[in-house]
Amino acid sequence: MLDTHAHLDFSEFDADRDDVVQRMRQVGIDNLIIPGVSPEHWPKQLLIAKQYQSYFALGIHPWFCPANVDETISALTLLVSQLRECPRFVAIGECGLDKLYPDNWSQQLLFFEAQLALAHDVNLPVIIHAVKAHQEILSYLKRHKLPRGGVIHAFSGSSDIALEYTKLGFKLGIGGLIMNPNAKKLLKTVSELPLESFLLETDSPAMTPLNVTEKRNQPANAVLFIDKIATLQKKSSVLISEHLVSNAMQLFDL
Repeated sequence: MLDTHAHLDFSEFDADRDDVVQRMRQVGIDNLIIPGVSPEHWPKQLLIAKQYQSYFALGIHPWFCPANVDETISALTLLVSQLRECPRFVAIGECGLDKLYPDNWSQQLLFFEAQLALAHDVNLPVIIHAVKAHQEILSYLKRHKLPRGGVIHAFSGSSDIALEYTKLGFKLGIGGLIMNPNAKKLLKTVSELPLESFLLETDSPAMTPLNVTEKRNQPANAVLFIDKIATLQKKSSVLISEHLVSNAMQLFDL
């Protein structure tokens, strides 16, 4: 199995990163994708990805948009060109829009569009952070028509919104929220859409599922979501696991 979204480079894992990776592998999560979030994070992210032979993406998260757009996008473009031939570099992101952070909304829009253009130029999928901004994101995606599509990270919306994304070649990242019985829109979406629509992810160290006592989320928790998806889809857990791996391999060309 593959955790398609885990910030293994974050400081929450500094004290026991080896143990976290060992635990992940013991439960059958063979590898993960580490998304990029900001220029300040990229050097450590790349070191951690190399150390554990993890897949990685490069991007600028909407929470971390620097003041200088042109300079930062130029730095990202240069880094992408330097690492373009690395087989573990699989996507642009984590990028996107988050209306819960209105103070830098204009910066978010500029950085998001610039990263979509970059993904188009280098023919890579995108990992998108979408919070309270589906209509804006869909508008940008329809304008840019990315040939490789991507994933809507931590999707929690309705089946109707989900279908709009899948028609554009996007998959939906399913994580810890699926264990919350109050996430009714998400549960309904996972039960209704074809299994080809989904990817398995944790967003570690964030988005810890309700049924886990440790406050920090970790990649090993991804296995907990398989049975829930199987129940909603009325399919076997083995089939769900195999299909989600196949979805990730197809999207990220692994």
